[in-house]
Amino acid sequence: QVQLVESGGGLVQPGGSLRLSCAASGFTFSSYNMAWYRQVSGKECELVATITGVGGVANYADSVKGRFTISRDNAKHAVYLRMDSLKPEDTAVYYCNADLGYSIGALFSVCAAIPDYDSWGQGTQVTVVS
Repeated sequence: QVQLVESGGGLVQPGGSLRLSCAASGFTFSSYNMAWYRQVSGKECELVATITGVGGVANYADSVKGRFTISRDNAKHAVYLRMDSLKPEDTAVYYCNADLGYSIGALFSVCAAIPDYDSWGQGTQVTVVS
């Protein structure tokens, strides 16, 4: 059974940094490209970053490019999102999941309703406020 557990969120001032972690289990982690999504309260779900299973090639939405860094540790079955120069508009619940090939920066109404996903973690709340 797929399990995804996100952590590391919190309250931070604009310009600050956070590092999110995602612990994955129940599937062959290294065989999957992974992704970070974010759901802004009352707004869309955005695919913000992806990373390949082999080689660790990363891709970013324009909204976070140059500020966020995705990485992974296949031995630990973990994927990370380092967020620097945070802005109030980065406030959201952040989720990790497998990358199913949606376009980077794609928007959805609700992350949990994106087709072809069976499981989601609880997410981790990031709040950027002065």
